[in-house]
Parts: sequence; C-alpha cells; structure tokens
Amino acid sequence: MPECEGVLVVPRKSPAPERRRNTRRLAALWLPLLAVIGLVIAPAQATGAPALPQAATAGKGPVGWDTYRSLDGLARMRPGEQLKQFSSFDRAGGNDDGFEGTYSCLRNETDGRCVLAEAAGPGEISTMWFTYSPDSIAAIGAITVEIDGEVVLEGSLQDIVNGAKGAPFVWPLVGNSADTMGGSVIKVPMPYTKSMRVTTQNNPHFYHVTYRQFADAEGVTAFDPADQATDVVEGMRGYGVWDPKPAAQGAEAQATDLAIAAGANQSVPVTAGPRSISELRLRLPQVVTSPQVYDDGRAYGPGGSGFSAAVAENNEGVRITRRYDPKIADQRATVAVEGQPAGEWTHGASVPEAWADQAIEVAPAVTAGKSRIRVENAFVSSSLDVNEFRYDVHSKVGGEWIRTDVLDVGPNHANEEAAHEYTIGGQRWEGLGVFRYPVDPAAVTTSDAILEGLRLRITFDGQTTVDSPIGEFFGSGLGKYESRTLTHSIDTTENGAFTSWWPMPYAENAVVELVNESGVEITGGSLTLTSAPDASLPGALAPGGPLGHFHATHDRGDAVQGEEWKFLAAEGKGVFYGVSASMRGKMPAEVNQLAFLEGDERVYVDGSKSPSVIGTGSEDFYESGWYFMDAEAGSREAVPYAMPLAGAVGSESEADGCAQRCLGAYRLMIADAVPFGSGIEFDIEHGPDSDIAADYGSTSFWYGQSTPNVTETDAIDLGDDASRTEHGYQAAGETRGTLESTFEGKGDRTPVAGATSSATGAVSFTAAVSEDNDGLRLHRVSDQGEAFQRAAVFVDDQPAGEWYQPLGNASSRWLEDAFDVPAALTKGKSGVTVRVEPVGGAPAWSASSYRMLSLNGPVAAEAADRD
Repeated sequence: MPECEGVLVVPRKSPAPERRRNTRRLAALWLPLLAVIGLVIAPAQATGAPALPQAATAGKGPVGWDTYRSLDGLARMRPGEQLKQFSSFDRAGGNDDGFEGTYSCLRNETDGRCVLAEAAGPGEISTMWFTYSPDSIAAIGAITVEIDGEVVLEGSLQDIVNGAKGAPFVWPLVGNSADTMGGSVIKVPMPYTKSMRVTTQNNPHFYHVTYRQFADAEGVTAFDPADQATDVVEGMRGYGVWDPKPAAQGAEAQATDLAIAAGANQSVPVTAGPRSISELRLRLPQVVTSPQVYDDGRAYGPGGSGFSAAVAENNEGVRITRRYDPKIADQRATVAVEGQPAGEWTHGASVPEAWADQAIEVAPAVTAGKSRIRVENAFVSSSLDVNEFRYDVHSKVGGEWIRTDVLDVGPNHANEEAAHEYTIGGQRWEGLGVFRYPVDPAAVTTSDAILEGLRLRITFDGQTTVDSPIGEFFGSGLGKYESRTLTHSIDTTENGAFTSWWPMPYAENAVVELVNESGVEITGGSLTLTSAPDASLPGALAPGGPLGHFHATHDRGDAVQGEEWKFLAAEGKGVFYGVSASMRGKMPAEVNQLAFLEGDERVYVDGSKSPSVIGTGSEDFYESGWYFMDAEAGSREAVPYAMPLAGAVGSESEADGCAQRCLGAYRLMIADAVPFGSGIEFDIEHGPDSDIAADYGSTSFWYGQSTPNVTETDAIDLGDDASRTEHGYQAAGETRGTLESTFEGKGDRTPVAGATSSATGAVSFTAAVSEDNDGLRLHRVSDQGEAFQRAAVFVDDQPAGEWYQPLGNASSRWLEDAFDVPAALTKGKSGVTVRVEPVGGAPAWSASSYRMLSLNGPVAAEAADRD
C-alpha cells in the first residue's frame, strides 16, 4: 500500500488503553523479577565480556552458552558439524509455506500434538522462529522441547516468547511479535548428546527449527534449563552499544583523519601482525541521518518517567539525547540524574509532521566513577503532554563521545523498557510515529552516495577479503538509518559513529583502505582501529590451520528473473555468519510492491543437491513476519525493528532515493552459523518463484580459507553394477527401481531420472578414505517418498550412531542428506566397511548413490592444542 508519512496511528489525544495484550502488561511484572534475578543490563565498558570458555572440541564450534561467550573465536573453522533446519516450507514448491499448515507437522502424535523437529545423535537446537498471526502465536498453544529424553522446556509458547518463563528465556534471547514486527523467536542454544524433539499442542503454521548436528558428543553437555546464563543475557542486552567479545590483552587504538578526494583511496595505518582487529569506528560528519523514521513512544502529563542507563565508568561526562514529537507545543520537563538536577527538556511552538532531538550534557561530577545512572524526568508544563520515543546515552571517554546505552521507549519495546527499569507516571498516550527529520534533500542525496560509493577494502596477509560499501558493511545500505546488532552498529545521533566488532585476525599484515567511488570529496572524517597482538595466529591462519580470515562479500544489481539472488557463492572451507541486505523493489504502486519478500532462502553446502536450510519467506529469514507488520499500528507493513541477531533497518517509499518500496534488513547467524568444507551457495528468492523485479544489494559476513577441509575420496552409483561390485555393495531385502523426480529448492524446476535401491535389511559397502582423515561424512542421494527412514550405522563393525531422516516429500522426492562418522572410527585408515541396518518398524532404507567425504580439518591441531 502507499506509504502514509507523518502519521501517528493512535490519535494524539487518546488515553493510554486500559486493556492491552498480555505482552504489554508483562512489563510491570518483569521489573521486580529482573531485579531479583540480576538481569538488569550490565555496564557498557566496565567488564567487556565473561572469561574465555573452553576451546571448541572435535572440530565443532563453541557449544551451548559458549556460543555467545566466545565471540572472539568466530574465525575458527567447524569441520566436525553440520547445520540443518526443519521448517514449514511448501513441499510442492509453491507458496503455501504455512498459510494452511499443510506441511507444518512432520507427523501428529496420537494425542494430536504436532512434531516439528526430531533428531538422533548429538547436536544442538540453535534457534526457533514462529509466526501465526501478526500479533500473536497464542493459537499454537503449548510447546514441549525434549533433550536426551528429558523435557527441558514446556508451556504456553506465547508466554515463553513474552519472557514469562524467566531466565534464560528472557529478552532478547526470546522475543515476541512486538519485538520483531510479526515474528517470535527463541535464541537459547540447547545442546543434546543423544536426541532432541520439539512438539506443539496445535499446528504452528509458519515455523523454523534450526539445529546443529555433531559427529560425536565430545565437549557437549546437555542443556540445563536451571542455568540462567545471566552473563549471556546481560551481554546480549548491550547489542549495538558495546563490544560483545572478551577484552583482548594489549589492545591499542589507532585514529586516522580522513580526507579523500573523489576517485581516490586512503590507506589507514595498521600495526604489523600477528594481531587481530577487534573494532573499527568510523565517523563521517558529511553523512546525515536519513529523514524518515518509524518509532513508537509514550507521553505523560503531570507525573514523569525514569530509566536506568549504562555509562562508562571512566566517563568525563554523559550526554542524553531524547527523540520527541515537536507537534506538541511548549513541552517542559526537568531532568535529574542520580537525584541531582541535570537540565530541562524544553520545546516551544508546534512543529507538525517532524521529528526532533534534544541533548543534555550531564556534568562529570554527577557521573564520574559510575557504571550506571538513574535518569528521572518530571512534567512541568505542556500544551498537552511531554512525549518521548527514544533515549541515546553517550559517555565522553578520552574526549570522544561513545554511545554506551540506548532505550527505545514505546509499546513495542516493553521488554527493552523493563531491562532499563523504565517507569512512567501519568501516561496519556502510546503509539507509533512516522515522521521525517527536517533534513536538506541534497544532503540526503550526498549521504546516500557516500554510503554506497565509499568502500571499505581490507587485505589480510596478501588476500583482499573485505570489499563492501560502508553503508551495508555497518548495517544500512539505504541511508544512515539506526542499525543496532550484536556485531555492528550505526549511531544516528549527531556525528554518530559507524562501528564494527567483527574479529579480524591476520598473521603478518593488514591493509585497510577507504576507496572513494562516491563522486563526493570526503572531509572531516576519522577512522579508529583497535587491534591486539596474538602470537598464535601465524600457525592458526596457515593453510589447513583452524582459523580463517574475515570476509565481507558484497554484490549489487538487478535480480534476474527465474534466478535466486546469491548472498554468497564461495569455494574452500569456512563459516557463514550473516548478511546485511538492501532490497529495492521495482513493482508499480497498483500491485503488491513488497512481493519480493515472498522469496525463500536456501543453503547448499559442499556440493549437495538438496538445501540443508530452506525457508518460508524473506521477512521470516529476517525473523519477523507478515511483511514486517506492526499489528497494533493499524497493521502497518515494513516497520523497522532491532534485535541482536536480526532486524529491519530502513523503510523507504518513493522518497530519499527509493523509486518504489525499499527495505534494509540484517540477519546474524551466530548460534546457527553455517559451516562448509569445500563450498557454499547461500541463495534467496526475490518473490515466490524469483519472479518479482527488484534491485538487490547484500554484504555477507563469513570466515574462511581457500583450501577445502573435505575431500571426496569415493563414490558409489547404485545404478551402475560395476560400481556396486567395486565397493562390495550388498543389500538384504533389496528392491531396485528408477525414479524421475526433482530435488527441493532451486532443483524443483528440473526433473532428474535415476536408479533407486530400497532395502529392508542390512546394507554394506566399502569406502576409500584419506588416511590422515579427521572423520568421514557420508552423503546419500535417496528417495524421500517415505519419511522417517532410520538406520543404525556401523563402521568396521563398530557402532557409529543412528542415521535418522524424518523428512519426506511426495512432490520433490530426491533428497541428498549427510551423516558424520566420528574420527575415532576412521582416523589412520585408507578404507572402511560401512554397514547400514534399518531399524525395526522403519521404512525400507532408500539410496541412489553415496559420496564419501573425508574430513581433513583442524581437528588434530585442536586436539594437540588441548593436550
């Protein structure tokens, strides 16, 4: 629908609603609860992060809570694990990804409960996402999560995502439809050593359950729901404000002034390695804040409001910036900090249809030595009320203003308010504002040109791995919109910084350049780079070593009809951690201009013909729902939001350089990172069949090396008798046949004919492996016409685990899946005998071919490090 600018969805004079959804009322309940369990947000600069966890084991990444405690270890490769997903995607290749719930249950239990996810062997549930209606998932009923046969989470799913269950299931490790504009998430990592199962009381319609699969249980401890992980909660609540990584010893900051003529480059001095860059902080005074902002807020009459905020303990003063609606004339409220008068919020004549900011600087005598402050606002007078939408808190450190906290006020931010101990008395209004800052259009055009045309280019140890426009790299490719994530941020207050916290290790040297292709001369800017020494990096980053260099891979162009947009297509080994995307629709106003969001994401790893991840819609990938809908604001679509790991950044409509409808969004995959051993293709459709005209841009964040850590050392074609004989293939109760069908994902357009084999008894064959292997990955192409195939796997007569595949598809029947054999059963051998025995009661075991991938990753090196 066409955008309506300058609209407050709830009328200005309406009183605060007496009856709100439970999600709104919970704020009052959470305040004392959070204080009791110690979940008030931590100081931004005081402690940095918890102590280092144990090193990753057996080629795995960090497991459980260590996932968020060891973000300095993102560069570590993960050859010993796979990422997989269960979702409600349309098995027939259409767009019924949950509307009717047709494909939302793997099966129904006898009591009617819906099984969403089920796996055998060790692994971890990494993330869960749901949507049902834009404002609620209450209709899904109760959820039950079983880990190793024990129930670790049970209760109303709506209550759980509201945070009512208590730590660790609290914001932002859970989020409801208000937090995410239409979706609901559970981001608590839940490891298991033997099995997992997720069920819901009723059909959930749209859902994703993303999980990791391990070859063995080394280093894996089953999830303990009694562990509140308060340090993780506190760290996550600092997203977009402070560095989430543990503090590095010997860290040094280097500041460089920027002056770059159009068409020129400027290199930034970087200390020689071995070191790791931990922070980049860029300031560009020429870049103005994009004018159109969606924000919700509150207003009070006689009474006031208050909140707590984190500040740097070594601060030389604090600055508090309030965003407000200046349409209300003569607003006046006093401000007290730590009980001492600090200034007044004041505004004169009415200025309709606009945003305004006011900043108050608090004297150092009031804030010095403190890591938290209490701010109290008291109503003095107004033509109607005093309103507030957002507070940005900056600490002056070393003469520079550094943002140390953010409080977004409003009914969509009840969880954030609770975390800041926000209170309001005499409330007269709450709602959404859609206004514009009074910014010169020419300045916006110049700013957009800089954000798109000024590129960050970084070369590590002779390899250029980062080459991205600064806008997308720091989180917003459409303009200078607020971007607040766990790994990067954009501060939209005056001369606010663009900040990155991705760890960037290098063994010998790094070259950091700003390449000015914007057509605008850059003046008055600065870049501060923080790095620390690390003597282990030369060996760790060497070919075959356990670490990879940081990459930021950018692409921009018209999406091609019938072809998916590629976030990343790369060879070698690596770990994919996320994407910052800019979507510029090209559909006329008389049709659905947001139809490009109907596209699903798909992930193909190591040459697999089947995607290991297949989604249900673009906004679902960004963990929102219903076109980023604010259900309480008149069902308005394309409303931005910010969570640590996903969000919508900017929304434009026929203005500010956007011809039709444009959206910016990000998704970080930290617990659900995608490891790959020889290559990856991460795609997303633009429209239900990649058929909607759009201009896409994306910058993908990942770590990797050009050398692979998996090698195909053998293969069996079951339609080739010579191949069967060569590998001593035997199958009891075998039925041979042929199948012509398709693979899921992009393969659902191309029928493939091939031989099939189904066996009711034991299947055995020999397989060549690399003698120096660190494990074996068996890839199987099979007919998934029958779901719930299950078999015990033996290698040289030793049990290797259970290969369980609950997926089934009567439309796209071809499936390629994979099973990891622990290194203990294969290391030092050049060949093994594999035996697969179908479990009693399971369907016949299907296969058309097998590929044997020998893992040659850093498992041995990691073991040596532990020894």
